[in-house]
Amino acid sequence: MPKKGGNISLKGYDDIFSTEQSRTESQQERVQEIPLSELHPFEGHPFRVVDDEDMLKTVESVKEFGVFTPAIVRPDPDGGYEIISGHRRHRASELAGKDTMPVIVRDLDDDSAIILMVDANLQRETILPSERAYAYKMKLDAIKHQGTRSDLTSDQIGPKLTAAQKVAEEANDSQTQVKRFIRLTELIPELLDMVDTGQIKFNPAVELSYLAHEEQRDFLSAMDYAQAAPSLSQAQRIKKLAQEGECSLEAMCEIMDESKKGELDRVTLKTDVLRKYFPKSYTNKQMEEKIIQLLEQWQKKREKSMER
Repeated sequence: MPKKGGNISLKGYDDIFSTEQSRTESQQERVQEIPLSELHPFEGHPFRVVDDEDMLKTVESVKEFGVFTPAIVRPDPDGGYEIISGHRRHRASELAGKDTMPVIVRDLDDDSAIILMVDANLQRETILPSERAYAYKMKLDAIKHQGTRSDLTSDQIGPKLTAAQKVAEEANDSQTQVKRFIRLTELIPELLDMVDTGQIKFNPAVELSYLAHEEQRDFLSAMDYAQAAPSLSQAQRIKKLAQEGECSLEAMCEIMDESKKGELDRVTLKTDVLRKYFPKSYTNKQMEEKIIQLLEQWQKKREKSMER
């Protein structure tokens, strides 16, 4: 009598092989050549792609050697692929006359894609203040949207990091500085452009970001009126006026005009010029006292001559 046993189902060789192959393929990222026409920029990404000198160097490199580092893209439900990392390489490939470029396709949700896009681009040597500002903000919002995550802990028993701490830690920046950069996203485009070009310094710009947009537009007029950029002190005083509800165009013009008035009211005499008229033993203080004494004598003579 045949011995009864459990039903054992053995898979064929092809089944075993295909299963193992699919597992391997799912764990590996393959580099693919995809037509440039099927690749488009990440929606809302803050990093500018400019046809500058650095781009021309990249174009020459692509012409001679091709693209060394594959771009990272994700499938777009509307067709084609969205570039997460590799916008400059994509542009350089276009200018180099290429039809395709190497990419790695990843299936990422919006938040993960934003975080990867920001992290990849923050590695660039030159980043404009506006680019860093919007990059920090996008990553911060993405982390907040993801909610509680196990990877937001400093260690297994340590306290969870806040979203801002996470952004700061991974950017090798301070949490305060991250928040200050994000403040720049509150500036109107005209003022933010001035920060990028260096016309307005970073610290005054942060203070000006607290002004309402209409007040910021008035501030542009005040800058034009005074033909001067704001100092930190001026920006802080204008911010205080805004907080007190007294930030008028006239008040801002008065504050911004101070530097110009100061230049008109101030006379500067170089020490080496004055030294020609005084003994070598005279100190700066003695020279100042003597100049005041002589000016007073000159003024008295003028007054007497006017009385005649």
